[in-house]
Amino acid sequence: MNEMSHDDRPSAVRGLALALRFRLPLEVETGLFILASALDVFMTRYLITSSTSTSHISFVEGNPIARYFLDSWGPDGLTWFKFGLVAVVSIICQVIARRKIDVARRVLLFATVAVMGVVIYSVVLMVQHI
Repeated sequence: MNEMSHDDRPSAVRGLALALRFRLPLEVETGLFILASALDVFMTRYLITSSTSTSHISFVEGNPIARYFLDSWGPDGLTWFKFGLVAVVSIICQVIARRKIDVARRVLLFATVAVMGVVIYSVVLMVQHI
């Protein structure tokens, strides 16, 4: 089946299928970055939602932009914001990797280490206040 749009051009679905047929550069590095970011989202949501009015501890989002999304749309808005950033960084690194794979690898590894630092800090906060 050959999907065509109304003006005899290949459809967007067909174009996406062709683009994904080949392996992406830096799949492992991108996967580690996504995993670290998912851990960050999980820990942030846990800390924010576990701090209730009955407890003496209240956790807040340290990033003012992320705090805006949290205050405006709640934990779901914060989650969408964080995963949106993950998508943007991943796409930018894939674009960079087409020309300079070493630069893209360094950007992804730096981002992964930075996010894991935040995750470790969140775990320390959680352990200290259980």
